[in-house]
Amino acid sequence: MHLISLHGKITFVKIEEVNLLANTRSAKKRIKITRKRTALNKSRKSEIKTYIKNFDLALENGNIDEAKELFKIIDKKLKRAAHKNVIHKNNASRKLSRLAKKLNNKLNEAV
Repeated sequence: MHLISLHGKITFVKIEEVNLLANTRSAKKRIKITRKRTALNKSRKSEIKTYIKNFDLALENGNIDEAKELFKIIDKKLKRAAHKNVIHKNNASRKLSRLAKKLNNKLNEAV
């Protein structure tokens, strides 16, 4: 469901009905491309969130080596997402910084 403003009234419209609003071939194509992009972006965000959850679990369980490996993967995924404009580059940097801080705190506790 999407919110669409028609004639000053905001209404909920099913995704299939959005095609009816597009008159030109190029507009229909843009809708199709946007749907594919949105699905891909959601997939990338979801994958990153899953890795972060696994990272947190590894730290809680004391698996520092596993956490280090996951941190490398998360670093790559976040930078790639920022480069592709899935997330803002500052958002990616902030998340990496917080994860690095957690990892370093855990390493200092172990010593």
